Amino acid sequence: MGSLLTCSTLVLLFVVVFLVECNNAYYPGGGKHRRFASHNYKDALTKSILFFEGQRSGKLPPNQRVTWRKDSALSDGSAMHVDLVGGYYDAGDNVKFGFPMAFTTTMLSWSVIEFGGLMKGELQHSKEAIRWATDYLLKATSHPGTIYVQVGDASQDHACWERPEDMDTPRSVFKIDQNTPGTEVAAETAAALAAASLVFRKSDPNYSKILATRAIRVFEFADKHRGAYSNGLRRYVCPYYCDFSGYQDELLWGAAWLHKATRNPTYLSYIQANGQTLGADESDNTFGWDNKHVGARILLSKAFLVQNVQPLHDYKNHADNYICSLIPGNPSSSAQYTPGGLLFKMNDSNMQYVTSTSFLLVTYAKYLTTSRKLVNCGGSIITPRKLRSLAKKQVDYLLGDNPMKMSFMVGYGSRYPLRVHHRGSSLPSISSHPSKIQCSSGFTIMNSQSPNPNILIGAVVGGPDQNDRFPDQRSDYEQSEPATYINAPLVGALAYLAHSFGQL
Repeated sequence: MGSLLTCSTLVLLFVVVFLVECNNAYYPGGGKHRRFASHNYKDALTKSILFFEGQRSGKLPPNQRVTWRKDSALSDGSAMHVDLVGGYYDAGDNVKFGFPMAFTTTMLSWSVIEFGGLMKGELQHSKEAIRWATDYLLKATSHPGTIYVQVGDASQDHACWERPEDMDTPRSVFKIDQNTPGTEVAAETAAALAAASLVFRKSDPNYSKILATRAIRVFEFADKHRGAYSNGLRRYVCPYYCDFSGYQDELLWGAAWLHKATRNPTYLSYIQANGQTLGADESDNTFGWDNKHVGARILLSKAFLVQNVQPLHDYKNHADNYICSLIPGNPSSSAQYTPGGLLFKMNDSNMQYVTSTSFLLVTYAKYLTTSRKLVNCGGSIITPRKLRSLAKKQVDYLLGDNPMKMSFMVGYGSRYPLRVHHRGSSLPSISSHPSKIQCSSGFTIMNSQSPNPNILIGAVVGGPDQNDRFPDQRSDYEQSEPATYINAPLVGALAYLAHSFGQL
């Protein structure tokens, strides 16, 4: 009798909690916050997307809004007789790394897929940011059996502090093929192309088809020729974007995106057959440019929760386990937070995990709400509202609700990082200083205390340390360097928050 009572009580609790949740449906803080936003999320959204224009490589378009940037790297690829002009510089240097660029593209696309309908005027800018990347990725995958994964010698590039417009370091080109495989980069590139194909499906169906077709081919290459690019290209890609998590996560991630983009049952069969060996049920709760396990779990849970793809029912449990690991105070929690409340994973570019986690929280909350489901963390019922509240707290910390009382997004709020670890931002622009700044000359400025003359609006830096401290030193790349993969997932989270508080 006691066990029946316990079961009935639990069911009743689920019903009550769900009804309360529905009443607060899409508002992270519940009814009392419906009129009062902690921040101008719309302004932050606009700036987070604008940042990508400051990272553009190649021939800039007439509508370029970050006007202190000019054309750069116009002969990229010529060393290998291929056109590799375009794409993004991933962070504060002048190298184009294919691995993080592809992940950036996937996350920008996922942001638009989930929240593009809320973005209004910023939707077009988001699509332009995605297309700047996918146009490049199509070039990088134009030769069957080959993917060009990097332009620029990182060691020599890092020996200089110069504007991208002045670059005179070697624009060496590195590729993967069947003799030098790179499964993780290839599978991530396939994921990016597949995700982007969904973004353009209605607005540009022909381009969407091109992206999807290429994604299929690239994934086939990734799966057939297995091996880590960190092995064959170690001296060029390590320690910058070495693959530490293996390539199994990218294969699952790539298959998940192809399943979503193509609806081809081949990919569902692939996921069913390989899901366990590719690590879907591991307890690894890190999500970023290197590790896609958690992202794959959340994405595949949608197929079960929203589309009722029954063979993927286990991914709801996998996703729930991840959520439980984040919630402070419950027995399954393993996440670390700073005294000020920021999720803390590691010293180097920690903010990337804050933005990616915030995105996953609001996205999973959306899936749960649509399917009328909750999360049970050892008897503690976690609602979508709780997930949104935790995501909002992380984003609010990033935007200024922290012990430093500063925003970690450049150009947002009254106080933000002034000495960002970024060559183009820290050196005088071409307009103000037309003559070339030589390779080593720039280090005088890099090591100075002077603020960056060019405001890299929207750039989110690596962020504070585990004690909420941020020195704002240009030489401190771990804390002061921005990156495209920090901003990309934040776009979706900000779009959701801006809409929730009536700013869009």
